[in-house]
Amino acid sequence: MLPVIRHKKSEELYLTKLGLRFIWIGHASCFVQMNSFRFLVDPVFSERCGIASFIGPKRFRPPALIINDLPDDLDAILISHNHFDHLDYSSVKELNKRYGERLTWFCGRGTRQWFLDKHVKNVVELDWWEEYHFSKKKVNIAFCPAQHWSGRTAFDTNKSLWGGHAVWDATHKFYFAGDTGYTHNISIFRQTGEKYGPFNLSAIPIGNYEPQWIKQAHHVSPDEAVQIHIDVQSKKSIGIHWGTWGLGNEYFMEPPVKLSKAVKINQLDPSSFIVVKHGEIFDLP
Repeated sequence: MLPVIRHKKSEELYLTKLGLRFIWIGHASCFVQMNSFRFLVDPVFSERCGIASFIGPKRFRPPALIINDLPDDLDAILISHNHFDHLDYSSVKELNKRYGERLTWFCGRGTRQWFLDKHVKNVVELDWWEEYHFSKKKVNIAFCPAQHWSGRTAFDTNKSLWGGHAVWDATHKFYFAGDTGYTHNISIFRQTGEKYGPFNLSAIPIGNYEPQWIKQAHHVSPDEAVQIHIDVQSKKSIGIHWGTWGLGNEYFMEPPVKLSKAVKINQLDPSSFIVVKHGEIFDLP
């Protein structure tokens, strides 16, 4: 019903030509290659997402890639915020062990000290709308606003910033929405589209939205995800943040069904906003 595609030869996963490649690892974790620039967003490889390895929701789908599958020349990791299903200590520790200072980490304002405390040294902290030029690969990265919150304990609520990322070079533009709600016709996504769009590809959350009375302010439904797709001027979007952990009350296969209906209601091309299998390779020229 929800297969995980595993690849026998990891070297076949990575582009050797120009273009944009996207692989959904699971939940919000994604591998993206934009021409020669290779990066991860919100990588979580652990069995559970919680304050300890034995606490928190357990996966019902394994990660489609493991750390050993990743390329030796991985350039960067983008972190949207510090919730456990997006920032996982064990995964950070193992990635840092393999790559060390060869890897550049990007996070929201107030998160850098957490990484330094974990002996991760090469960390760039960004405010909303702040941009960073990754000169080695001629790529730009911007931290974009989202409607969410942050916190890992009872004492650090909203002490660090949350958001999404826009990544672009001379030929391609990619947008990662992070975790977000969409209420009161919020304008931040239209602003993102006006400032950085149109995007060739976006990764937008579509799951963990029930019950609405609790979730709506912080997690979009598929209908609201389509509105973000429209607002940011995305040519093609992929639905993420579903089918991996049971974090919402909706049936785990409901998000893609509702997404398809929302795309139809908004009279969009059915191929403009889709879902992919865990581990499926999605390419754009």
